[in-house]
Amino acid sequence: MRVSHPNDAYETVHRQFAWLVPAVFNMAEVCCGRWARAAKYKHATAILEHQSGGQAPQTWSYAQLQVAANLLSQKLRASGVERGDRVAIVMPQRFETAAAYMAVLQMGAVAMPLSMLFGPEALAFRVVDSGASVALCDEISAPILENIKKECPGLKWVVNVAKVVNTAHHKKSANSEFKPVQTKADDPAILIYTSGTTGNPKGALIPHRALIGNLTGFVCSQNWFGFDPSAESLVTPSKNSLPTGSDAVFWSPADWAWTGGLMDALLPSLYFGRPIVAYKGRFSPDVAFEILHTHSITHSFLFPTALKAMMKAQAHPGQHYKIVLKGLMSAGEAVGDAVFAYCRDQLGVVVNEMFGQTEINYVVGNCQVFWPSKAGSMGRGYPGHQVAVIDEHGHLCKPGVPGEVAVNRYDRHGHLDPVFFLGYWKNPLATRAKYTGDWCRTGDVATQDEDGYLWYQGRTDDMFKAAGYRIGPGEIENCLVKHPAVVNAAVVPKPDVDRGALVKAYVVLSPEFLSQRFEAQDAQAFELQVIEDLQRHVRGLLAPYEYPKEIEFIEQLPMTTTGKVQRRLLRLQEEERAAKRSGV
Repeated sequence: MRVSHPNDAYETVHRQFAWLVPAVFNMAEVCCGRWARAAKYKHATAILEHQSGGQAPQTWSYAQLQVAANLLSQKLRASGVERGDRVAIVMPQRFETAAAYMAVLQMGAVAMPLSMLFGPEALAFRVVDSGASVALCDEISAPILENIKKECPGLKWVVNVAKVVNTAHHKKSANSEFKPVQTKADDPAILIYTSGTTGNPKGALIPHRALIGNLTGFVCSQNWFGFDPSAESLVTPSKNSLPTGSDAVFWSPADWAWTGGLMDALLPSLYFGRPIVAYKGRFSPDVAFEILHTHSITHSFLFPTALKAMMKAQAHPGQHYKIVLKGLMSAGEAVGDAVFAYCRDQLGVVVNEMFGQTEINYVVGNCQVFWPSKAGSMGRGYPGHQVAVIDEHGHLCKPGVPGEVAVNRYDRHGHLDPVFFLGYWKNPLATRAKYTGDWCRTGDVATQDEDGYLWYQGRTDDMFKAAGYRIGPGEIENCLVKHPAVVNAAVVPKPDVDRGALVKAYVVLSPEFLSQRFEAQDAQAFELQVIEDLQRHVRGLLAPYEYPKEIEFIEQLPMTTTGKVQRRLLRLQEEERAAKRSGV
């Protein structure tokens, strides 16, 4: 049954929205160049680096960011980089990383983000596949990149960005001028490699216009990012005016080398002329609360894994920290109602869950300003995006029927959606396979209710059948996390001769229960008691066939560099164990 809500302006927003994509558009220009030229804004803070141990943060203005970008662009041009060339960027969250992106993008070259967590083999594959001739790095990644040059014959230069910027700054004769290249909105800007859950990673080629396609989701999920919701247009830059009036300060632990950190945090924050906090250390709940408190963070993107850890570490953070969050987005995994309630009650903000992919980012989510959030829901399609649940033939599924989430090339008014990627790098077959007609498939399974909200079921390859029942891991994992013993959980099928598969859960215990297990006279008996408690807990909240028949405790779940649980690895482990048991 369709339920109306007095604060639901979803249909009105969609009906009134229209894309305005200029023919000439460049990410670096709208994220830095226009601010650096404006007398009123050039000294505004762009990057604010958090220093641990109570040290004062380092800050850089938009003018300083532009100067650093210009100096690096000069170096890249001298190294032979031309329009369309791919430039690898292997750097953590820091000022020089932002400068590296601005430098590459304003040249009309293609930035290729690579995580600092990648090993030599992963780095070499992407460098070779992309044909990158230059890699931008810091003092940590430089020796790793130098060592893989012999495996990457096309990689000619490894450039330490900090050295280039600092050396030029200290030369009295240094010229910091650089004339940016004019790019079309459809020109390639970024090449991001997907995680490669099946086969080799694929490079998704992202155009400059994709930033515009991201902005409706960013603004909505961040509760209008401190701007007045009645503003006429915030997503398309005007030659005569710049968006002003926001007091937002943004931070996210999301790595700037992946879509969530680059397209959902760094670039949108700079687009709106607001400061973003950079922190290059490892994530921990204590550091997260310290950053939120120290810098009066108003808006953030925190993935569910981080929020779960924060929830377990500080049940009542307001007693120890000053938290002034006005907007909070989460993505990567289902948030679940336990984390949803924690954010609302303890962080003082309703979390707006978001869904997207590297290829079609920021397309679904919630927006507390314009429509009510439903705990556990992925949300609805953001303005400008036509989103549906479809079957294997590309037909729309009825409400409540599981299907694959898909995004149409055209919005509901028949206009092209700018958020779409250009295609997979050197892989036209994979690009074509991504589409059914005008629908771009995501590989994620969901149901859609009568109000248009999507409810995540899992990846198409995460879904499985146990004793004839179709199982989605997300709901069971969310249920397990509600138990005080559980920090995180992953549910996978365990092969079974009679039932096809059993529901198995890998569980990371909370520090409190780990301590109790260590202190217990009989650790094995303690574990069995916890397992029984967890099974009873799930049986009391979900369907009888959903409770995990087997639970295995694990120190840490396998995660991708983007914070997603790699259930595939756990599933393969179960298949290998089953093969050994059967003697295959």
